[in-house]
Amino acid sequence: MTRKQRRLTIIGGALFVLAVAAGLVLNALRDSIVFFSTPTMVAEKHVAPGKRFRLGGLVQPGSLKRGDDLAVTFEVADGGAKLPVAYKGILPDLFREGQGVVAEGALDASGVFKADTVLAKHDETYMPKEVADALKKQGHWKDDYGKPQGAAKPGPVSMREGAEKTAAGATQ
Repeated sequence: MTRKQRRLTIIGGALFVLAVAAGLVLNALRDSIVFFSTPTMVAEKHVAPGKRFRLGGLVQPGSLKRGDDLAVTFEVADGGAKLPVAYKGILPDLFREGQGVVAEGALDASGVFKADTVLAKHDETYMPKEVADALKKQGHWKDDYGKPQGAAKPGPVSMREGAEKTAAGATQ
């Protein structure tokens, strides 16, 4: 074997090993790449108890129950399925019924999602894309999602009108 052939064989072998390693890593991360699963996805996948994942959806109105020592239970739904959630701790300030939520934890043997972290949406216009898509698919999407509540739309103002208003305010 010549020096050139040996070098090509080593390079080819190294590339093959790198490709196999990349394939194994991507295969291992296949289920972890999803930012969260909806209750319908959890039911379809038959997630095993004890496996950690993120659960996302809307907090069902009327399902929030507060217990002793910061214990809270509520249901998360996506329009197709509901999943009971148990959490012990302080909920985020923006957490409330009918709003989007993402919880991190695992299912227990009885099918209750035991959350150790609960994240609430940060303002009126935010909704995870997957939740919005699931709501649209289920027919629960409202066209006013994403529009600020009670915001008045100012009319168009020309540069000249703006300058006149500024000058009038300065002379007063």
